[in-house]
Amino acid sequence: MPAEPHPPAVPDRPGDVWDQRIAGGLAFLRRRLAGDYEVDEFGFDPELTEAVFHPLLRRLYRDWFRTEVTGLENVPTEGAGLVVGNHSGTVALDALVLSTALHHEHPARRYLRLLGADLVFRMPVVSEIARKTGGTVACNPDAERLLRGGELVGVFPEGFKGVGKLYAERYKLQRFGRGGFVSAALRTGTPIIPVAIVGGEEIYPMLADIKPLARLLKLPYFPVTPTFPWLGPLGMVPLPSKWLIEFCPPIPTAHLVDSADDPLVVFNLADQVRETIQQTLHELLERRPDPFGP
Repeated sequence: MPAEPHPPAVPDRPGDVWDQRIAGGLAFLRRRLAGDYEVDEFGFDPELTEAVFHPLLRRLYRDWFRTEVTGLENVPTEGAGLVVGNHSGTVALDALVLSTALHHEHPARRYLRLLGADLVFRMPVVSEIARKTGGTVACNPDAERLLRGGELVGVFPEGFKGVGKLYAERYKLQRFGRGGFVSAALRTGTPIIPVAIVGGEEIYPMLADIKPLARLLKLPYFPVTPTFPWLGPLGMVPLPSKWLIEFCPPIPTAHLVDSADDPLVVFNLADQVRETIQQTLHELLERRPDPFGP
């Protein structure tokens, strides 16, 4: 007898999808409450990052900032890499957007282990979130440990000089410090991947810096923007600028491992990275004539 045909597959109904989501959410809560999850020596919690933080940030980078990412083929699918970017925006959303876009768009879904300033890790709640999402203090020993472990590490050498610059100086790279990021790459033979980010300068255009108030509050700067502090908490809503992110070709360092303590080599390499980012920023700005376009 011929075999009876299989009944047609019944597509999931909306209720089935929500049942699966609720079941997944309850399973996630059970694991968290039972402590059945892993963090590494730096406090990075991949499950919490994937389940909570990245979904929220994806909406921001994809829907609000309409981010376009190019050059992902320059980011290794495995092994160490030092991603070096320009910093801007009054509030450092560019670091979060970069790490989320990289994880979401890269074929290997790589996590970017961000190096942050000491101030970030002295702030309650913020420091915990930074650790949970893979961040650590921007110091060479931590950077080198991550790189030797095969991680993708993100650093913004301009620091607060880049984030806290006035809107009139937008997309003009500030000084890159003493090149500590270059030394970490050289000691570990890690390729340096410059990345240019356009869009961050317009989210909170900084018109002035009230320095006496910044000193009183022990902050690197106190910004005045078109919406803050005039609108209170609403002034913290970022403007919906159009973002472009481009990863540049990697700069190899394996042949320079013995030159990690040579100031001239470090300076020249840092300058090469800076010039690559600055030139790429100019090119991206030509592609994006309207900061708030589609």
